[in-house]
Amino acid sequence: MEQVRYVHAINRALADAMDADPTVIVFGEDVAGAGGSFKATRGLLERFGEERVRDTPISEAAIVSASVGAAMTGLKPVVEIMFMDFVTLAMDAIVNQAAKARFMFGGKTSIPLVVRMPHGGGLNAGPQHSQCLEAWFAHVPGLKVVCPANAADAYGLLRSAIDDPDPVMFVENKALYAHKSSLGESPAPVPIGVARVVRDGRDATVIAYGASVGTAMAAAGKLAEEGIELEVIDLRSLQPWDKAAVLASVARTHRAVVVHEAVRAFGVGAEIAATISEEGFDELDAPVVRVGAPFMPVPYSPSLETRYLPGPQAIIAAVRLTLA
Repeated sequence: MEQVRYVHAINRALADAMDADPTVIVFGEDVAGAGGSFKATRGLLERFGEERVRDTPISEAAIVSASVGAAMTGLKPVVEIMFMDFVTLAMDAIVNQAAKARFMFGGKTSIPLVVRMPHGGGLNAGPQHSQCLEAWFAHVPGLKVVCPANAADAYGLLRSAIDDPDPVMFVENKALYAHKSSLGESPAPVPIGVARVVRDGRDATVIAYGASVGTAMAAAGKLAEEGIELEVIDLRSLQPWDKAAVLASVARTHRAVVVHEAVRAFGVGAEIAATISEEGFDELDAPVVRVGAPFMPVPYSPSLETRYLPGPQAIIAAVRLTLA
């Protein structure tokens, strides 16, 4: 197993998918010449040519709209949005066109489109370059939403997303791009909708995704020093999400904490907490607790952003609340 940077795993997944299928194309601002804002597409132009790796005008609406049309005609576009915040400009193409095409055309048309978007804070990029907006897309029927936490899942989920006949919102945390983790010599696709138990435990279940998985693991390590053993679940996929795995874990631990970097209000955690309360109520020994960012824009100041982002101590406090 090789230690590979998260961003390099994404690059490898794109290259392998393009090698395997000539209909896979890449669109986005600076994805060809510059390799994208975070260099995830570096080298693809030289390898696959300008017909398949295309720089676009600075218009997210045009990028995604053109990609929806390309998908309808038999191509498999992978779109890069520089920052997730900018996807607001492409919402009509994603929500009103891509998500609904299969339904509106009686199943005769599919949109094999992947929209890659970096989200999250920690880089002091300010309130217009740091948002976590994945809950918007998880709320839209017709869209799939994934958010990998490590290199192996970044590779495997991207391969599955590209092969999927329907649109997939592929969310990447910017703080993970330089993070190294294991990637096999011949990595396999990771099925969309299947969670992973990252750490076994008996005292409480912590459910997280993306960069928050590492935060949850840090909290679990600190609590283990006190004899409190957390079970940590990496959702990997937010729509669909692995309800069976979450409920099975809660049945073992009888306590649940849901964590994400996005604002706590109306987030992915709210849906998961509600489902646990509705369908796993008899297994609970305490109310489900949510951990998320405060309901405000992401601060630019490094000191304020550090306080804004949910860290291990916030998870530890939530776990103590469930154990009280």
